Amino acid sequence: MTATRRAFIFDMDGTIVDNMSFHTESWIAFFQRRGKDIDADEFFRTTAGRQGKEIIRAEMGEHLNDDEVRVLNDEKELVYRELYEPHRKTVAGFDELIALAKEHNVALAVATAAPNANITFTLDGLDLRRHFDTVVGAADVARGKPNPDVFLLAAERCGVAPEHCIVFEDAPLGVEAARRAGMRAVVLTTTLPAGAFAEFGNVIHVASDFSELTIDELFSS
Repeated sequence: MTATRRAFIFDMDGTIVDNMSFHTESWIAFFQRRGKDIDADEFFRTTAGRQGKEIIRAEMGEHLNDDEVRVLNDEKELVYRELYEPHRKTVAGFDELIALAKEHNVALAVATAAPNANITFTLDGLDLRRHFDTVVGAADVARGKPNPDVFLLAAERCGVAPEHCIVFEDAPLGVEAARRAGMRAVVLTTTLPAGAFAEFGNVIHVASDFSELTIDELFSS
């Protein structure tokens, strides 16, 4: 009998790398230059997982055309990369977990709201892309989280049914996207405490990092 194909799908920012404070800092700096003050905690809770173009239009107006939004988003992302580059590294235990997943024939995917430049900055900058069966980003789907599109496309590309995928996330909008996709989720508390995810029935585990997670434990949950 052929074993059921399984997959781990990782959000990138705040999950593979602990960088969300740098994203929030760069957004705050970006908006402050335009005379707009942003509350950091509220901003993260309501936007983490959304695409940059969605955030810009929500904060600056739906009247902006695609070219205007692209220029503004590129400006913000440049600020982010300058801030985060000296601190770039994976969350504790990540490298060991994906090596173990490979040994157990678990497909590996990244599903992120990040644009291609940031995916390259993180995955290629840390030599991680080669480990993944697929990488899905903002350029591949029309809608960001909490819409499930990015997770469903990652599962489809891996050839794994949604119910056999486990999503790793750090943000409520991402966990909600996983729920809508019919996927269970593991929450990393790199940015928010466990209590921020209490309402989600699809969360099977909450951890500060990857170091104590095991393959058998996760798929038996």
